[in-house]
Amino acid sequence: MASRQSGIRLAKRLDEVGFSDIVKVRDKVVELRAEGHKVHGMHGGEPYFETPGDIKYAAIQALVENQTHYPPSTGMPPLRKALVEKLAAKNSIRVTPAEVLATVGSSQGLYAAFQSVLNPGDDALIFSPYWTPIRDLVTGAQARPLQVATISARRNGIRKTLENFSTPQTRAIYYNTPQNPGGVVFTRAEAEEVAAFAIERDLIVIADEAYEDLVYEGTHFSIASLPGMAERTITCFTFSKTYAMTGWRAGYAVAKEPFMTALRKIVLYTTNGVATPVQYAMLQALTMPETKIARIREEYRRRRDLLVAGLNEVGLECEPPAGAFYAFPNAEKIHKVSRTAAQILLDKAHIATVPGSVFGGQGEGHLRFGYAVTIKEIEDCVDALRAFFK
Repeated sequence: MASRQSGIRLAKRLDEVGFSDIVKVRDKVVELRAEGHKVHGMHGGEPYFETPGDIKYAAIQALVENQTHYPPSTGMPPLRKALVEKLAAKNSIRVTPAEVLATVGSSQGLYAAFQSVLNPGDDALIFSPYWTPIRDLVTGAQARPLQVATISARRNGIRKTLENFSTPQTRAIYYNTPQNPGGVVFTRAEAEEVAAFAIERDLIVIADEAYEDLVYEGTHFSIASLPGMAERTITCFTFSKTYAMTGWRAGYAVAKEPFMTALRKIVLYTTNGVATPVQYAMLQALTMPETKIARIREEYRRRRDLLVAGLNEVGLECEPPAGAFYAFPNAEKIHKVSRTAAQILLDKAHIATVPGSVFGGQGEGHLRFGYAVTIKEIEDCVDALRAFFK
């Protein structure tokens, strides 16, 4: 008698989708701390400061005033209007409110973007090392991620490298600047190379600009602002990094049609929008003066310089990252395999980092240290490194 396949099974599109290795590191840190160990937590990606009071009070006031009903799933009109003004002033991206969509963090925007443009069997070019969920977002759309080494591309030419890795099935390019984990900030000239390639091959660019305000060397530049790119770019932003709003899950996406209709459908049928009080907080956050953002950026620069100096002192070679808030040193002095290096450092020095291999093949041999922590925490980490290598 022929066997019957059980109907109790998962959809095949989830077969290649995993869980974040960063979460596994976080869980191990919690376990060690529960056992009474002091752990130097350099694995995280949260700002060193708390959400500013005026942003929190805006949400509280919304609650008090009973602003707790369904908002438009695309975002409240005043918020989208404010975002249009911000995009024009800071990013040179000129859109209408209908081309801006509030999302539950930039993660939802990126998920919606990949789901909107990738079909099963498509390929997506991804500059690597990359933020860990990107590979799973691509495979979750039943497409194939093609890793393009950022360092090699910058050395050999962006456009030439993209040509070498592209296939007839290539549909999209994931473009992240400043990059997580390496801190690379693409120049305008490099953005122009990516844009020229995308236009020539009729590709879509999914731009991730989560760290747009944290650039120390060079200038942040939005690829969607280039001629011919607004109509083929979906740009995703977040409030998490600039405004210390990680737990608020506040972000937004910018796109022209037909992409915006697709993005709106995915938001509608997943979360039906962003929580109303959170949108009031987002609206308030947009009023933060650029002078305050600049002061925050300088605090990050101070932390970067302190950590990078300490890493180089003990022989973990590290170039100062141009953006974001992570250092990505070569850790082969500890062990050639980054997972092993991270485990040794956690076991012997109680320093929690993220193995470079989880950011793609080009991250192997490195460790990610986050410096979005207090100065004291960085100093303690450097002291622990000195003791480890003594």
